Amino acid sequence: MKLVRQSQKTEIQVGRLSRIDLENQKYTRVRSTNFGENKGMSVTIQDEVLDRNNLNKAYLRVKSNRGAAGIDEMTVDELFQYLRENKEELTTSLREGSYKPLPVKRVEIPKLNGGTRKLGIPTVIDRMVQQAVVQVLTPIFEEIFSENSFGFRPNRGAQDAIDKVISYYNQGYKRVVDLDLKSYFDNVNHDLMIKYLQQYIDDEWTLKLIRKFLTSGILDNGLFVKSEKGTPQGGPLSPLLANIYLNELDKELTKRGHRFVRYADDCNIYVKSQRAGERVMRSITKFLEKQLKVKVNTDKTRVGSPIKLKFLGFSLGVDNKGGYARSSKESQKRVRRALKMTTKRNRGISLNDMFKEIYQKMRGWLQYYSIGRMTTFIRRLDQWLRSRIRQYIWKQWKKPKTRFVNLKKLGLSQQDAYTFAMTRKGYWRTAHSKTLTYTLTNRKLEHEFCNKQRKTNPIWISLNDRLLHQEMCYMLS
Repeated sequence: MKLVRQSQKTEIQVGRLSRIDLENQKYTRVRSTNFGENKGMSVTIQDEVLDRNNLNKAYLRVKSNRGAAGIDEMTVDELFQYLRENKEELTTSLREGSYKPLPVKRVEIPKLNGGTRKLGIPTVIDRMVQQAVVQVLTPIFEEIFSENSFGFRPNRGAQDAIDKVISYYNQGYKRVVDLDLKSYFDNVNHDLMIKYLQQYIDDEWTLKLIRKFLTSGILDNGLFVKSEKGTPQGGPLSPLLANIYLNELDKELTKRGHRFVRYADDCNIYVKSQRAGERVMRSITKFLEKQLKVKVNTDKTRVGSPIKLKFLGFSLGVDNKGGYARSSKESQKRVRRALKMTTKRNRGISLNDMFKEIYQKMRGWLQYYSIGRMTTFIRRLDQWLRSRIRQYIWKQWKKPKTRFVNLKKLGLSQQDAYTFAMTRKGYWRTAHSKTLTYTLTNRKLEHEFCNKQRKTNPIWISLNDRLLHQEMCYMLS
């Protein structure tokens, strides 16, 4: 009976704590209800991170994410064997504080604007440890983060951010301050980061471990570079730390009563007039540079209309019902450019492989932009893409004899098939010809080049499957 009362008392205390303002609450211990031997006990963040179940979960996540090897050249596939042989040594070094992360490997990937994005690839062991930390800290900070922050957060994404943007626009906030932070991830101040962490976490072990990751250094073309600032993109911990840092911006904007949407380091503030926007831009720029020690790109930061400016690849359109989302012109050009490279007639790959590539490119793109209106663009893209495919097929039927035989199979008379097979027109012109359009119809494309393989590898779906219901056939499955 006594034990029951104590348990009830404990639960009441936990409920009471959860109602306390989280900004005034620091986490040294967290209540465990998930992990085996510690169930129902008060455990430290360290215990949660090093719990066997948490580490196993972190390993599985790193394995599923794959990714390149770090400077030690250990691959994800080799991690399991390493853990079997060194698990106790690893956990002991972490618990005692002697664990030392290796420098990250510098990798540069091209950006759409022609520049490069610098990534830092940790070793797979470091990625697993980071993931274990993230899994424990994320629930803590999810209760603290702003409702207007959407990037790198569970069950929140770009589409939710765009829905918020539309809501603000329809409320009359028709000017936007488009903030652009210059190399944000490379300029995060380490001391400020630890300070902001300390506002919510009073756990020395966790803070020391995070600082070790921040200062582990970078190996760039064989040369070691000290990391005196920044949180390199490429590891599981970096997105969480980026949000913790910019949560200070969220708090400031909320305190001032601004309407805003932030996705990682992309932040838009919505106001009702150009004058108000310029005033907000000046004051927030000052706050970011003075308080957070991050640089604002003055060339790209501007005040404008959400209809003309893009955010997360979207822009806004307006009809009699108000604002709505649509894919930006730049994003449409990018997908068309990618499909053009995929369907080049001189690639020399099978139709099946080409369809797979189209599917891989289009699937993510269509899902991402599924909330936007783009029926006209999809229809045009569908027509253009089918012409590209007909061109590719015609190129594969290289010899007149092959063309003659295939055209007869598609229903042309012997005379018409012979005449068209001997044409000297170019590939693109031929792809638009009535003969090829009426023979290589959408239905026949599907039947001839899909149904035979449907049991093992279906490759056709509706291009309008981004609307998931309309009939505009495209390929893939």
